[in-house]
Amino acid sequence: MIRTTVPLDSGGILPDFMIKRHIRIEPFVDKLVSEGVTSYGLSSFGYDIRVANKFKVFTNVHGETIDPKNMKSNCFVDIETDVLILPPNSFALAETVEYFEMPDNVLAICVGKSTYARCGIIVNVTPIEPGWCGKITLELSNTTSLPARIYANEGISQLLFIAGADGMSCDTTYADRAGKYQNQKGLTLPFVVHSSDTKKE
Repeated sequence: MIRTTVPLDSGGILPDFMIKRHIRIEPFVDKLVSEGVTSYGLSSFGYDIRVANKFKVFTNVHGETIDPKNMKSNCFVDIETDVLILPPNSFALAETVEYFEMPDNVLAICVGKSTYARCGIIVNVTPIEPGWCGKITLELSNTTSLPARIYANEGISQLLFIAGADGMSCDTTYADRAGKYQNQKGLTLPFVVHSSDTKKE
């Protein structure tokens, strides 16, 4: 990853032309694609990201307890599909199609797409910090009492890119502090770094 900043005289949400010039997104779609699909690609003041076709759906078949400090793989069922049927009142992890590299003076915030929100599907992503790179792990919740369809390789949520005040970088980026989810290759389970760990991911 090449360390970059977005040249700005003031902070604010980046418009389409600045996203296109300064945010590394691969693959990049330079317009909003919407015909026959849940929209994805570059929008006026954001970028609509796509969900890939690999999912981890929570299951209680093994009677496990969710522990963010020790997440066991048998808490999930791995599913690879073009259309995920997410059970009622259920939760899944997914990954984006896109790979991102964040400039040192830009933070991204994820917001849900209206099409899924109106179906009771909530998409949550914690802020994507300056200096972070990788594919984004998405959290999908079906808040309804009915099964729901999630369409892979189509839009799932939108990223808003916010530059620091006066276009300035922070003192310490996610890359500088070797954040544990830096350069994650895709769908990554939660974990806690211990002092005995020799390598952070």
